[in-house]
Amino acid sequence: MEAAPVRANGIDALVSSVADGMEGVNALIVSHAGSDVMMIPEVANHLISSGGKRIRPMLTLSMAKMFGYRGDGDVKLATAVEYMHTATLLHDDVVDESDMRRGRAAARKIWGNQASVLVGDFLLGQAFKLMVDVGSLEALGLFSSAAATISEGEVRQLAGAKNMSVGEAHYMAVIEAKTAALFAAATAAGPILAGSSATRSMKSFGRHLGLAFQLIDDVLDFAGDAEALGKNIGDDLHEGKATLPVLLAYDRGSESDRAFWRRCIEDGVVSDADVAEAGRKVRDTGALDEARARAQAYADRAIDDLSAAPPGEMRDILEDVAAFTVSRIH
Repeated sequence: MEAAPVRANGIDALVSSVADGMEGVNALIVSHAGSDVMMIPEVANHLISSGGKRIRPMLTLSMAKMFGYRGDGDVKLATAVEYMHTATLLHDDVVDESDMRRGRAAARKIWGNQASVLVGDFLLGQAFKLMVDVGSLEALGLFSSAAATISEGEVRQLAGAKNMSVGEAHYMAVIEAKTAALFAAATAAGPILAGSSATRSMKSFGRHLGLAFQLIDDVLDFAGDAEALGKNIGDDLHEGKATLPVLLAYDRGSESDRAFWRRCIEDGVVSDADVAEAGRKVRDTGALDEARARAQAYADRAIDDLSAAPPGEMRDILEDVAAFTVSRIH
């Protein structure tokens, strides 16, 4: 299948199409992040207010709209999705010992690791309260399963951290769990609320979209714009993450190249010059192009999944989102 063209509006049409719903989501995000324990809203709002695409809750809203759902359950589940995502970011930054998130100091650098973990747990609790409010056991089961899968992915990544021998299968299992699982839940929630028989196909759409999204994220760690990304180029390298571009470059490189990657990933010895050298190696070996091609293949599958959705403007918009995911530069 040929790659779908990216229409001029990119992701803007998605933002516009769910603007009303996102107003409700943003209001719920603020209200449910409140607590008499002052540190909780301080930590939560630090990350929530720092921006982010909020593509996951927008996907939930757009899917519900596309399948004709009428009610407020989509706003509640979209808010739950964003809370789950925010909680994973708070936890990730502790596990990865990250200093920056979305162009600002990570919460753990301001309030400490303990506060970041505990506030992340609070947000997960709030997410599940919202799910219960919706009253759909199927949706609750969907997100409960996703939460468990994400946690498994975190542990899997930790078990294989700073190890160049983990291989592509390990890497793909990690991003299936950590990224694709929540995308899949986000896109399946709307059809569930609408009682659609296309829930499985829309869940598959989210899974494929999430895989494409993460693959491009890993490419951008070498080829993106630091200011636009809100993090430093080479952060994954500094954190010892053997992402797909690294694994491909390692397999295709010389013995001296492999020694370089082992020093960076396994020994954690990475200078600014090493970041630049790593960028050259992933380009020269074709690793970045290969990772982009794989992301494109997943985006194409996502577009194929949409054939089970009702034709119309919203389906066109979601096709554009899949195309945008691969073409984005931050």
